[in-house]
Amino acid sequence: MLGCTATSLGQTYFGFDENEYPGDNLLPILHRSFSYAGYWLSNPNGTDHNPWVGKRATLKANGFGFMLLYNGRLDAQLAGKDAAGLGRSDAAAAVSAAKAEGFAPGAVIFLDQEEGGRLLPEQSAYLFAWIEAIRGSQYRPGVYCSGIPVAEGASRITTAEQILRHEGKRPVALWIFNDECPPAPGCRITGKSHSSGIPQALVWQYARSPRTEFARQCADYAADNNCYPPGVPHNAKTFVDLNMSGSADPSGGR
Repeated sequence: MLGCTATSLGQTYFGFDENEYPGDNLLPILHRSFSYAGYWLSNPNGTDHNPWVGKRATLKANGFGFMLLYNGRLDAQLAGKDAAGLGRSDAAAAVSAAKAEGFAPGAVIFLDQEEGGRLLPEQSAYLFAWIEAIRGSQYRPGVYCSGIPVAEGASRITTAEQILRHEGKRPVALWIFNDECPPAPGCRITGKSHSSGIPQALVWQYARSPRTEFARQCADYAADNNCYPPGVPHNAKTFVDLNMSGSADPSGGR
């Protein structure tokens, strides 16, 4: 499964993700703008708890599809260690969490690869061991990674393209982030299709909260540099990252 962008399918579906669960009461309002939600199977990046545990049925009852996400390790956590072994053990933990949350076989689990640019040897060992372990389970592998081109000598590379090149024809779903404007449209939920620059991507995260240095030229962020969906109060539980996809349920988690 290499995935398809919104532009390649001709239909755009929007989704949100954030570390904090927004609360049951906001789901009907959020569903006016979004077809799917990011769903953490581990503690979100930089946190010590997972507020999404046990919320699958509530989200599904409110009409949401899913992007299942497992927090990967930073390079500093891998250097000098058995990176491949950690990849396999984290994959086992992701599979166990997906089962516990009630996600059916065949759902895509995305590994959160936060650091962009060229994958270092230990990052590659960890990432590709994780992919193989998920591929050998009842679930399907995916990676959340950078689609932002970075300079490397006279050329420009992306983490997403490195993963695709390594995997070749073997199926892996990509959820890329690229919040540069262009190609990103800024903090906007628009019916227009846009091109992320990675045509194989299943999901494109095109706005992040808070606004990053890549998005400094992007429009429609709030005064606090966060991105908020329409109709919600502005607070720490309501700012979101924005995503677009050709699927209303990118992980197949319904």
